[in-house]
Amino acid sequence: MTECTQSRLLFATHFRREVVAEFNGGTMTSDAGALLLRETDQRMKLLPRFSQCFLDGRNPALVEHSVEQMLAQRIYGLALGYEDLNDHEQLRHDPLLGVLAGKAEPGTDPLAGKSTLSRMELGDGLPHRYKKITFWRDAIDDLLVDVFLEAQDAPPEQIVLDIDTTDLAIHGNQEGRFYHGYYDHYCYLPLYVFAGEHVLCARLRPSNIDPSAGSRKELERMVKRIRAAWPQVKIIVRGDSGFCREELMAWCEAHAVDYVFGMARNVRLEKRVEQALEQARRQFEQTQQAARVFVEFEHETVSGAWSRRRRVVAKAEHIDGKSNPRFVVTSLGAEQWAAQQLYEELYCAGGDMENRIKEQFVLFADRVSAATMRANQLRLYLSVMAYSLVSGLRRWGLHGTQWAAAQVGTLRLRLLKMGAQIRVTVRRVWVQMASSFPLQVLFRQVLQQLRC
Repeated sequence: MTECTQSRLLFATHFRREVVAEFNGGTMTSDAGALLLRETDQRMKLLPRFSQCFLDGRNPALVEHSVEQMLAQRIYGLALGYEDLNDHEQLRHDPLLGVLAGKAEPGTDPLAGKSTLSRMELGDGLPHRYKKITFWRDAIDDLLVDVFLEAQDAPPEQIVLDIDTTDLAIHGNQEGRFYHGYYDHYCYLPLYVFAGEHVLCARLRPSNIDPSAGSRKELERMVKRIRAAWPQVKIIVRGDSGFCREELMAWCEAHAVDYVFGMARNVRLEKRVEQALEQARRQFEQTQQAARVFVEFEHETVSGAWSRRRRVVAKAEHIDGKSNPRFVVTSLGAEQWAAQQLYEELYCAGGDMENRIKEQFVLFADRVSAATMRANQLRLYLSVMAYSLVSGLRRWGLHGTQWAAAQVGTLRLRLLKMGAQIRVTVRRVWVQMASSFPLQVLFRQVLQQLRC
């Protein structure tokens, strides 16, 4: 009799051999490298502390999936590239994800399904028959700062807080929906604050506000917590022209926090650098190379919007046959930072924050499709926690390797997405990884460094 081949997938032949595929390889995973993230969390204790920021109003006797297990399931899923809750209808049976999430019997005890995870995300703290889990925003904000403080071996002499916004496009009728003319679509305008690669703040906001709205309050909260741990640390706040506001600069000056902010160019500022621009133009004509001349001056606004005169550093640049002046305002004195050094070494270094924000998108921070801003804020937090895990993996596990500065997407593809067969016995969970995996030496080194 002809053998039934309905379950077989036939592909083009390989020389004289048929190529036949079947979904009968046993219990396997494509995410074995995530065990390194689990080791990272064993060191950071991030997910247990994150779960303590939630209030669970469910009957404990009826709880099958704890808040910590559900959060771990979502955060590891994001780190591994699973952005949609629908993915978890299949992933809930993955024994490796069960190990990551902390299930006692991985592969036997299924994880939470999409509906259970959705109810957790949509809880708003109000009495509801089904949505009984909610989060405490202030506790999560404090946790982000604590993770940054704990990552330092010793109190630094100086830290730089980078502050910026980005756009998260929305395509439905979500709460806070507003059309932003600059970005040319409906979007949210979240506020991010980073210290190096550490994220200290991720605040979801509607887009019908000034870019700096709420930034003073956020900085005040973070600076207070940082100085409680490091009283002597010098703090510099760095941002683009969207944060060049009297409220923010005056607060920094009143609390011994230095700042360097970009300034929007205008006719009055350009007139102050006419001679420098002419000098740059002559240099360009002589060399046909971009020419820069740096000048500085004390500046005050005609309208009185500023409460005092402030130091402004200008880059008078001539490039591609046209002038390109740029301005920054700072509280730092010339004896600390000369004009050119301040602009090129301090202010321009803030551009690296763009890479950190891009990594949030790789971890699906832009998946803000829930109806309420509170639920979308939680999704932003979930992405931030996934980022913090990967950041910890880079900081401890990949230190001293060629992958120490690799982007999240690169690490996911090269280190985390690894095929393996899973066998669960009475005493062990066997994860038998592919013999042909090309980064075996690195994998062993990372695990060793995480356990040091």
